[in-house]
Amino acid sequence: MQIPQLILLFCLLANVPGQVSAQSEIATVRLDGQAVFQVGPSTDTEDASARARRIERRLGGLLRNLDALSPPVARMTRTGWTVTVSGIPIVTVTQRDAEDNLTTPDALARQWSGALGRALDRARERRLGWGGRFGAETRASAEAAFGRLAESVTLVVPRVLAATTVILLFWALARAIRWALSLVFRRIIEDVTVESLIKQLTYYAILALGFFVAVDALGFDPTTVAAGIGLTGIVLGFALRDVLSNFVSGLLLLILRPFEIGDQIVVGELEGSVEKIELRATRLRAYDGRVMLVPNAEVFTSRIINNTADPLRRGKVEAWIGYDTDLKAAVQTACDAASQAEGVLDTPAPAVRINELGQDDVALEVTFWTDSRRADYKNTASAVREAIVSAFKDAGIGLPEPDVRVLRLPAGTRT
Repeated sequence: MQIPQLILLFCLLANVPGQVSAQSEIATVRLDGQAVFQVGPSTDTEDASARARRIERRLGGLLRNLDALSPPVARMTRTGWTVTVSGIPIVTVTQRDAEDNLTTPDALARQWSGALGRALDRARERRLGWGGRFGAETRASAEAAFGRLAESVTLVVPRVLAATTVILLFWALARAIRWALSLVFRRIIEDVTVESLIKQLTYYAILALGFFVAVDALGFDPTTVAAGIGLTGIVLGFALRDVLSNFVSGLLLLILRPFEIGDQIVVGELEGSVEKIELRATRLRAYDGRVMLVPNAEVFTSRIINNTADPLRRGKVEAWIGYDTDLKAAVQTACDAASQAEGVLDTPAPAVRINELGQDDVALEVTFWTDSRRADYKNTASAVREAIVSAFKDAGIGLPEPDVRVLRLPAGTRT
């Protein structure tokens, strides 16, 4: 997969609203950096991480007064089975907590009460030992940071690896299908532009599918991500307007087809053969071999000259004769010579017109029809010039002499 497309897809994911983010299903409650127990979300608006931080703040407040601490107790209250310390409710066991731990609310409350009691005893000993409260708080902050980092790595790294594997598999699948379509289209579709359109749409559709599968592997809800991307479309439209403009213009160029792959076109000051129409830029090959990438938005909004839209193209060359030459004979000689030149078509037949009357010569315009390809057009024009010069020499028709002027100076003037 191209790097810009990957960056764009994950930027879309990163900028979606908060509700699209993967919510933590389970979070660890820590006391002095040590894991005590794990909780799930308490409500639809409070996820597991927020609930765990709220419990930790309550425990931190209790540790400021060690003398008032009493052992944790699991008791039934109006809100359900609750673990209290010194009469202060610390955590209420929900039905989901019990189901996640495959037990009942009362049994889980007692289990959490025992774990919390052991953690409070360790915390008390730390604060009463070397370093006192300051040392205990410092060690607790460091241990909590490293503990959460290890927990995040354990949770995130497998998901990232799974998502990366999914992306690579779908990328390989997209390339394989694009290659297979190329083999099939060689036999059933002769239009290279239609082939390019179908292959690119198929390729990006498979990548988009792989992206949403990878989103699911990361722990996000694909449906919610899609909705979130739609909600942020306006903002992204402004931020990525050039990228999106080139993308849409590329689709329109492939569908409307003002030119096809292999055509020789002129876009602004650039001229060359169309090698590929991508969804971001059109690839042109200049006649001197250089490659030009023109943004699709620029191509779509520019005036385009398609030199090969029609297989035939009219060319013209000029020839000059003197005023003492028989015009009718010269015109007929030039017309016959052009007709016999290599590459000139018999129909429409070549034509010769008097184009201009100069001061010392008459300009003849010889027009002819040939293949519209640039190489054929240039070669045929050269052959017509060669044939006209040879025919004029054979017929004794002289070309105009250079204008020689003599400057006479007064006698005695030094030069």
